[in-house]
Amino acid sequence: MEKRVNFEVIIIGGSYAGLSAAMSLGRSLRSVLVIDSGRPCNLQTPHSQNFLTHDGHTPGQIAAEARRQLMKYDTIKFHHGLAVGASKTDQGFTVTTQTGETFSGQKLIFATGIKDIMPDIPGFSACWGITVIHCPYCHGYEFRNAKTAILANGAKAYHLASLINNLTDDLTLLTNGRVEFDFPAAEKLKANDIAITEKRVVEIVHQDGRVEEVVFADGSRETFKAVYAALPFEQHSDIPVALGCALTEYGYIRVNTLQETTVAGVFACGDNVEMMRSVANAVASGNATGALVNKELVDERF
Repeated sequence: MEKRVNFEVIIIGGSYAGLSAAMSLGRSLRSVLVIDSGRPCNLQTPHSQNFLTHDGHTPGQIAAEARRQLMKYDTIKFHHGLAVGASKTDQGFTVTTQTGETFSGQKLIFATGIKDIMPDIPGFSACWGITVIHCPYCHGYEFRNAKTAILANGAKAYHLASLINNLTDDLTLLTNGRVEFDFPAAEKLKANDIAITEKRVVEIVHQDGRVEEVVFADGSRETFKAVYAALPFEQHSDIPVALGCALTEYGYIRVNTLQETTVAGVFACGDNVEMMRSVANAVASGNATGALVNKELVDERF
């Protein structure tokens, strides 16, 4: 049987947002192709929390179950590979993969996520997603009442401290250099008994991703059970920008209320468009985007 290469919608990225968009479209009898390289950003995370009906499941279990459910729809096809380019055509768009395969679609959805930029601190990457974590809603309950650090400075550190202070009374800010708080913020932190350490962090000692100690430049050490970190990020795929999609001042793909980017016919959903980073939010974002893309196809035909 000849392999299909033409679709109504191509979704680049097959994690939670992309799979959710595919279900929404596939159930509307749209021909959909999901292109995915199989490298989600939460690959190291042992369990996914705060997602109704899946609380405590592994990220892999959730994604595998989603794919299993989508396989029953003959409207949805999958391609395992890395999309490396996309271009505009008279009929829509052409997407090219790393192995040179080409697919065409009337609409594009980018559900490609973001890539965290790890600091040059030994032990940090090995703990990321396990005990060096980013979100109190995703991980905070599991580390409630535990001795906790926040590796951040300025407004991001203050924001995290205000949230995590509700989860533990033993909280220390590791600013990794001179503090960058204004006077009211510093006073509020002090009033809530949140310690501040300005010493530079040089290593995270761990056992299989489980934090044991944070080592400072002066040779001192402090034990912690969890370390929150506010990391810079970049878009996981450079295709949207190459295609002409604008980014926001924070580095997210700019979309309107219909999830459409600044390029007509190109949509985006999930972690690559918004700060609220969770499995539940990605699923909701993808579901809405699939419906909105279907509505645009309906309007163009009806």
